[in-house]
This record gives sequence, structure tokens and C-alpha cells, in this order.
Amino acid sequence: MVTPPAQPQVNIFTDSQQQTHFAEICNALYERELITLAHASFTNISLLQRKLGGLRHHVKRAAYHFIHHTGPLTVDVHNASWQAKQSAHCIGKKHDLDKAQQWFTQHARSGLPVVVYVQNINGEYLELDSIDRIDKTEQRLHSNKFGWFHMDGRNVAQSGNSHKAMQLAADECTLLRPNNPAFSAACSGHTWNHRGRSQPRTLTLRELLLSGSINWKNFR
Repeated sequence: MVTPPAQPQVNIFTDSQQQTHFAEICNALYERELITLAHASFTNISLLQRKLGGLRHHVKRAAYHFIHHTGPLTVDVHNASWQAKQSAHCIGKKHDLDKAQQWFTQHARSGLPVVVYVQNINGEYLELDSIDRIDKTEQRLHSNKFGWFHMDGRNVAQSGNSHKAMQLAADECTLLRPNNPAFSAACSGHTWNHRGRSQPRTLTLRELLLSGSINWKNFR
């Protein structure tokens, strides 16, 4: 009788390590989200109940993305965050209107994760958002958080004289053409001020979930 070859021990170790990392990430996310909810103001108790009710599902889903990431980012297991080398200057300043127009006209779709460049009095950063509406007639896109943008990335409200433009005046927003550097910086929470690189910001759970839907091969 031929004795079957023993299974490599490295597989057992990898599975065990993966489970440990999954648990660490979940613990970090739970701690972060509970602190956020504790300091949030809720006028409707049912909204808080819904957030708490869905927390377990969202935390596990985000942790899954961390464990199974195949893109260019490094995972900080203890802090449940993405890590990548930060550029000296924010790449949002290099936005090319023509290239953005061409890309979004060809590839924009509902649910697509995108990067928004934000500049305010505190500095600059890139934030993850997603497209939820496309108006082909007016040639514009609507992102879930930041609202309407022209196909070239310019914010519609800020390019007009509406009341919303006045509200957004403190925060300049531009929809960037999806690419590896933009997504890497946004996922890693990179920020910049007048001195250069600044302390990374902590991504919201919503952003972490969006980061898991990024197609790092072609961003489509």
C-alpha cells in the first residue's frame, strides 16, 4: 500500500494565521465603530438600532477584504488599515480634465468606486466614494456623498451659483480619473497640508467596504 504524502504544514500554519489576523481586524473595526457611534448624535433611535444591527455583517465583510486583498496595498492587521507609500504632494492637483472626460464617458457605471479630491482650510486628502447615478443627457455623474460632477471631474454645484455651491465653498471637490496612485492614496488615508505630508486619516467603515470592491487590474 502506498502511503499518501503528508500535507504541507505551511498550509495549516497559513490557515491558523489567517484566522488570527481576521479576528484582530474584526476587533479593531468593532472598537473603532463603537467609539464612532458612541460620539454620534442620533435624533432617531431606530437609525442607531439599524446601524448596530448591520455592524456585524459590515465588519466581517471589511475584514474579509483585508484578508483576501490581492492588490498593491499592505495590510496593517492591528489597526485594520491599508498602507502604501505616500507621495510628497497630493496627486489630486495633477487632475487632467480631458483624460477624466474620456475615461468616465467610456467606463462610468453605477456602483463604480471612485476617488474624490478634497481641499479645505485644513489641507488636502483623497476620499473614496461611489457613483450611484449617471445622467447621459447632461453628461454628468452623481456620487453617493459628494453629489453631481461633470464628466471631466468638476463639481457641478461649485461650478454654478447655487445655494449648495456656497455650502461647499469651504471644501473644493474634484472627481479624479481612477488609477492606481489615486486609489492607493485614498485607501491609505493620505493627507497633506502646507508643509507637505500630514498625519493619515482613519477611513470610515463605508470607505473600507468600498475599497474591497476596487478592481486593481483595470478599475472598471
